[in-house]
Amino acid sequence: MGGRADNGQQATLIASSDLLERAGLAGQDLPAGSLYVVGMPIGNAADITLRALWVLSRVDAIAAEDTRVTGPLLRRFGIETRLIPAHQHNERKVATEILARLASGERVALVTDAGTPGVSDPGALIVRSVLDAGRRVIPVPGASSAVAALSAAGLEPGPFQFIGFLPTGARDRERALRTAAATGMPFVVFEAPHRIGELAALLASTLQPERRVVLARELSKKFETISTHTAEELTSLALEERGEYVVLVDASGPGAVIDATALRWLQALLEELPPARAAALAARVTGMPKDSLYALALQLKQR
Repeated sequence: MGGRADNGQQATLIASSDLLERAGLAGQDLPAGSLYVVGMPIGNAADITLRALWVLSRVDAIAAEDTRVTGPLLRRFGIETRLIPAHQHNERKVATEILARLASGERVALVTDAGTPGVSDPGALIVRSVLDAGRRVIPVPGASSAVAALSAAGLEPGPFQFIGFLPTGARDRERALRTAAATGMPFVVFEAPHRIGELAALLASTLQPERRVVLARELSKKFETISTHTAEELTSLALEERGEYVVLVDASGPGAVIDATALRWLQALLEELPPARAAALAARVTGMPKDSLYALALQLKQR
């Protein structure tokens, strides 16, 4: 039977001081002079792994994106390891400090506010600096908003594109989105709450109307929502502008066959216009899907 464990079971779990040992951590190595890239919860503190707790409690220092976020989480688990601020504005300086610590035989962990450093978050520069110095980098996997959203989205099986955050400039955002859509593969985008309406409108104007889009908000938190829509439905949605979004676009439908007339239109327009504009006008004239025409336009330009 499912449901909540009884009080006796809860007490047994809480009283298990040897939980880390049962997980086999007591017999594992913790090499000195190494950088540990530790995945953190994406919202629900209970998602932190036993290995993450073990590593964070035993390293000599923790380089954190925001110590004001990481500090309270660590104290919740009784971890008092020294914190070093390591954000996008001081990464180079901190990389030098971390290398010095590793050279003296210390162990340093690298964490972000949520998820894993270097994945749409600061940290990649530090990791590269450590690798370039010949030091060992050890990943400690944790929660991932992209993978969590994918697991609950029901996308077409097979490869997908991870885009992360789109560029901030309007033209660059549209170009990146059109390029991702034109492949026909599923893709995953992160978006801030204050820009989700703009992204929804852009998706509606870029994708085939029937293409499936999944919106995942506040993953692992109290007000988590996961909803499925077609691209044409996005413009009529009242989207909550609170909480981070993971936006998943499913694979496109069977590709439309570009007939000779549409091809001639596209070729002529490409002589005067960029691919996105040429595809949009050719779609308006011929009735062919914009994303199929755009994919072909990119191929023609490359040739």
